[in-house]
Amino acid sequence: MTKSVALVIGASRGLGFSLAIELAKLGYHVVCVARTVGGLEELDDKIIKENGTATLAPLDINNSEALKNLYYNIFKRWGKIDILVHSAIFAAPLSPVEHIDKEDLNKSLSTNILATQEIISMTNPLLSRSKKPTAVFFSDRQSSDKFFGSYSSTKDAQYRLAQAWKKENDNKLLNVLILEPKPMSTSTRARFHPGENKNQLTTPSEEAKRLIKKVIQASAS
Repeated sequence: MTKSVALVIGASRGLGFSLAIELAKLGYHVVCVARTVGGLEELDDKIIKENGTATLAPLDINNSEALKNLYYNIFKRWGKIDILVHSAIFAAPLSPVEHIDKEDLNKSLSTNILATQEIISMTNPLLSRSKKPTAVFFSDRQSSDKFFGSYSSTKDAQYRLAQAWKKENDNKLLNVLILEPKPMSTSTRARFHPGENKNQLTTPSEEAKRLIKKVIQASAS
């Protein structure tokens, strides 16, 4: 029997890191994508401790050739993807709109919009080979706050891409989920909300346990 395969993009920290562990616990072979090698190696250690299996893919999702090689190798080895979790995001520094750094804005556009569309395009054929395909994206209410212009404009565009893909697959086999995580104690949030009381936040691990139930429910329906 072919093992179920989950592709987690943005797996080296935060929610993606914790969701990769939860998927491994459930028996999925997890292909873990991120730029940070150290974070991926730490994730692999934790997955092994849970008697799970993973393949580490350290790459920049803005590198089209690297993405093509990744998907080609997934196709050669497993022939499919059962679950896609896309949690990668570039969160540019907070700034008034008139002072947004052009380089930060270009990176936001590239990572949050262009790479997301390319990931959807490359993942779709492999998801179509699964009996119960599921794709998971995340929304973020805080992205509409002041000084979030670079992040919010591109995060919202990422959400709209996912939403369009979801509607295009209504009444089809593919389930596209857009989940809204609770506020979590992550390094990105600490940068956006310095001095915030972390005791009022959930952890990525706790939130992953909550969200994975929604993912598995969708993949089973």
